Amino acid sequence: MAKKQVPPGPPIAGAEGADGKGRLKLIIAIAVAFLLAIGLSIGGTLFFLDKGDEADEQPAEVAGTPSGKPAAVYEVLMPAFVVNFNHKGRQRYMQVSVALMSRDQLALDGLKEHMPLLRNRLVMLFSSQDFAALMTPVGKEMLRQQATSSVQELAQKEVGKLAVEQVLFTNFVLQ
Repeated sequence: MAKKQVPPGPPIAGAEGADGKGRLKLIIAIAVAFLLAIGLSIGGTLFFLDKGDEADEQPAEVAGTPSGKPAAVYEVLMPAFVVNFNHKGRQRYMQVSVALMSRDQLALDGLKEHMPLLRNRLVMLFSSQDFAALMTPVGKEMLRQQATSSVQELAQKEVGKLAVEQVLFTNFVLQ
């Protein structure tokens, strides 16, 4: 039984060409779909980010104006305060980083001239505390309130107005 052999010759028109053109169309269609998906993804992201910015900006503007209070200004007192205690025969230390919150920048600038006096008052206040009381959250809050009233009293005496609204502890370490 003899097998029939196809004589070598020119290829049949459209047999390989159609197969190559079909693959090329498929690759182009996939590339276009991929680029379209990327474009839609970027567009959607920008659209939702723009909506989110508008939503964030409106409450911030509204939140600052209804009470009529100006924005808070903070003055960080550097370096941090370090005081020592003698607690039950052992040497103990407390490190406190303090920030002053005010709503009047000019009054706060006026208080900066009296910073050595302010720091002295705070060091004396911190070192006069009971170490055991400072280990509780209530003791820390009481100390913060005492520091606030001490700074406000100094500001009233030296600057002539209440320059500091609150004294904030940004770091509090007992050892």
